[in-house]
Amino acid sequence: MIRKLIFIFGVLGAHAAFAQALVSNADREIVFKSVNVIPMDKETVLKDQTVVVRNGKIIAMGTNPKISSGALIVEAQGKYLLPGWSEMHAHVPAVDDFTPMKEVLMLYLANGITTIRGMLGNAKHLELRAKVRSGEVLGPNFYTTGPAFSGQTVKTAARGIEMVREEKAAGYDYLKLLPGLTKETFPGIAKTAKELGIGMVGHVSFAVGVWAAIDAGYSSIDHLDGFVEAITPGVDTLAEQETGLFGTWIAYAADTTRIPKLIKALKDKNIRVVPTQAIAERWLSPLPAKEYANDPDLKYLKAEDVKSWMNAKNGYNNNPKFNKQRAEAFVSIRRKLILACQQGGVELLLGCDAPQVLNVPGFATHHEMKYLVDAGLSPYQALKTGTVNVASYLKKPDSGTIKTGNVSDLVLLASNPLENISHTKQIEGVMIGTRWLPKTYLDSELKKLEKQ
Repeated sequence: MIRKLIFIFGVLGAHAAFAQALVSNADREIVFKSVNVIPMDKETVLKDQTVVVRNGKIIAMGTNPKISSGALIVEAQGKYLLPGWSEMHAHVPAVDDFTPMKEVLMLYLANGITTIRGMLGNAKHLELRAKVRSGEVLGPNFYTTGPAFSGQTVKTAARGIEMVREEKAAGYDYLKLLPGLTKETFPGIAKTAKELGIGMVGHVSFAVGVWAAIDAGYSSIDHLDGFVEAITPGVDTLAEQETGLFGTWIAYAADTTRIPKLIKALKDKNIRVVPTQAIAERWLSPLPAKEYANDPDLKYLKAEDVKSWMNAKNGYNNNPKFNKQRAEAFVSIRRKLILACQQGGVELLLGCDAPQVLNVPGFATHHEMKYLVDAGLSPYQALKTGTVNVASYLKKPDSGTIKTGNVSDLVLLASNPLENISHTKQIEGVMIGTRWLPKTYLDSELKKLEKQ
């Protein structure tokens, strides 16, 4: 029998774990031995499988596949292997320094997130994307929008058209839309984006409205932006500031009988929806700021950033228009909209908008999956939003599921998330392309990232 080189990642093998995490194993097999596979092509667990990876691809899978001499063996009995998750509303610092960018990328990667879509980019993000793709920077697969289209950056229709052309030529993956666009500036942006084949993603401006956004063929509408306004009678008589962020101040008056029309329109246009429900369930929830004071996620932020977030939370709760019942109604109607999307065939994409108030990059994505389940999705359906659905959206048929020939972007868990979605937090290691990152390495990197 050919002798195999075996690494078992415990205390004694920690130095090997660190070494393997920092180098590419393109020409060496990495083998997940005796693992339970959740393939995500259907709701099932394939027990006691051996999964063989080489050069960033799954090359074999079964109960007794052939393993090459010198393979790196990951002893995974009793653990669960899934496709890595995608975070489709991420934020990476739009600065000139790569250090804070790399820190955020590691927060995502350490949480099992192997693909992100950066939602507010600059030219430095194009450089970062190239470095990630080449392997120079360790991070999730990276897609990026450019500088945002908003009421501040687009003062005229001509400028909006010009910005679309500039960002397409620069090589950004998507156009990020923020509030403040008008019925005069939006149509030119939408028409030019369609002509050039670059998708619009993000917010729906109040003056534009969700129906025009749907007609224009958004690539994805994020935050459920404009949804509450679309189903609330009398919105056309209100000013934007009267409705609140994402309709917080009017959600109590929403008419649920209007939801099917909205869902059908989204489905007919094949528009994806990124709920970012974590914003509603945390920042815009009825709970006071003190409920989050001891959140362990916050140790990855500087004290001044935590203070700023707490001020924002208090600012919401202390607004004269706030009351507990209406805040509960806001969270509730969003849950109904999410479930209606799921039941109506509108593809949901996993995304939580971090770093944002009380949402720490990577960790907030796990909260988001739980909130999707709280809205009525099954754990399997919630997991699909960050795997199968994203693979469909990105037109990457070799990702999002575990099967021979697919990319080896994987996450290893201690327990079965189909039984309890919170088990997504029990990460034993992450495989990104040709790199295997064991728990010892991830824990060490997270420790370095603690700010307080």
